Amino acid sequence: MLQDFPLYSDLPARDVARARRFYEDTLGLHAREENAGGATYRFAGGTACFLYPTPNAGTSKASQAFWQVRDIHSVKRALEARGVVFERYDLDDDDGAWDDGVFTGGGAKAAWFKDSEGNILALIEPV
Repeated sequence: MLQDFPLYSDLPARDVARARRFYEDTLGLHAREENAGGATYRFAGGTACFLYPTPNAGTSKASQAFWQVRDIHSVKRALEARGVVFERYDLDDDDGAWDDGVFTGGGAKAAWFKDSEGNILALIEPV
């Protein structure tokens, strides 16, 4: 039943103004709505995320959200040119491999980075 409906994500922010500078100035996103002290960003396919204030931002050790991209290396390079710093994790995947900061394994290529609030975000390209 739930698969018949769009899924949206929430991104926590300790400092919404700082987080908005990261998402808008660094990533180049445009807020479509402002409400409840936060901002909503809309993406392809009718998807969206809500950036909201909370003292719990950055506490998760897992990815909060990801963008599915067509050419992960070119998107990664473009984001690096805008100042985004990518992470490298010690993954328990004997079948995976790193190439220029992109991990390939489990049927996808992935590259992770953190936002200004410490949330882990990712680029994913199915292979």
